[in-house]
Amino acid sequence: MKYWLAKSEPDVYGWDDMVKEKEATWDGVRNYGARNNLMAMEMHDKVLIYHSNIGKEVVGIAEVSKEHFPDPSDHTGKWASVKFKPLRKLKKPVPLSFIKTVPELKDMVLVNNTRLSVQPVLEEEFEKIVALSEE
Repeated sequence: MKYWLAKSEPDVYGWDDMVKEKEATWDGVRNYGARNNLMAMEMHDKVLIYHSNIGKEVVGIAEVSKEHFPDPSDHTGKWASVKFKPLRKLKKPVPLSFIKTVPELKDMVLVNNTRLSVQPVLEEEFEKIVALSEE
C-alpha cells in the first residue's frame, strides 16, 4: 500500500462534499507531476485530504476506490482522474503551520513543495499526521 496527500479547496470541493457524495472523482488536475501521482495510485491506497487556500490543514483520510482513468473534464486525453472514498474525518485538523514545526515531517513533500496538488507521503509521515490529529 502507498500513501498520498491530495489538496482541495474547501469552498469549491471539500471534505464535507466528499462525505455527502460517498465517493469523489478527483479531476481537474493540470500539473504533470500531480497527474503522474494520480496514475501511480492503486486500489485501497490511503490518501490524506488537505484543504488548501482556506484552512491549509489535513482534515481527513480517504482511500482510492478506482484507479486512474481519463479525466472527464479534459478533451485532450492528457489528464487523469481517480476516485476516492472518504474513510474518516481526523479528530482534529492538522495545520500546515504546525506540520512545519514537527522534526519528523521536515522532509515531507507538503513542507517542501506546497504547490503540488497530489503528492506522495511516506508511511511514517502518514502515521505521524494521524497521531498528531489525535493529540
